[in-house]
Amino acid sequence: MTAREFAAPKYYRVKEELRRLAREAGPEASLPTERTLAARYQTSRTTVRQAISELVAEGLLNRTQGKGTFVAPSRPTYVRQLTSFSQDAEAQHLKSTSDILGIDAARADAYLAEQLRVPLGGELTRLERVRVINGEPLAHETAYLPGNLLDLQQHLGRDGSLYAVLKNHYGTIIAEVEDTVMTVVAGPLEAHLLGIETGAPLLLTQRRGLDANGIPVEWTRSAFRGDRFQFFARTSGVDTTN
Repeated sequence: MTAREFAAPKYYRVKEELRRLAREAGPEASLPTERTLAARYQTSRTTVRQAISELVAEGLLNRTQGKGTFVAPSRPTYVRQLTSFSQDAEAQHLKSTSDILGIDAARADAYLAEQLRVPLGGELTRLERVRVINGEPLAHETAYLPGNLLDLQQHLGRDGSLYAVLKNHYGTIIAEVEDTVMTVVAGPLEAHLLGIETGAPLLLTQRRGLDANGIPVEWTRSAFRGDRFQFFARTSGVDTTN
């Protein structure tokens, strides 16, 4: 069976109509009630509700109890290059802030010792934050940095960006990054911190930052709300002969 021959379920056809309607209406616009939509598309409210639920899960719509269904704001784009969360937000004219959950000393376990090329049990600084854009919590982030970085919280409060702090106060410049991206589901902690349901989709990135000598100076785990973020990457110099 070809894609042209495939008969999509009724809810899916309604879902795609709602997707078109939402895009035409624009961010923050209110959608008609389920009853109105069911009449418009000549289907049941159950079918409409299923279509809306999937679009909410995808981040296109927001549903508020007692108020209705609205088109969600545009997703911020997280550009995984030699830039930080704060720098990416600033480039898109978005206001980014961070709620620091803790800065403390840690010891390298076997995995972190390998990633950061430090001895097993070596001293690390652990930074845990919730990253916020335009007042909405969007990512739970935990960074590990070699050594004991004194006054890190004070510097972050002034500079905001961890990369800026590393450069300006510790003489560390991130020259190269290695990123791994995967999908996971939210556990109870991240659901609580990000204001989402347990089991909601997350985009998990693990980043290792290296200096100009190829020495690891950062390892960061970031869990982004899957309904509110999209990633962008650009590659050049690709061999197109094969």
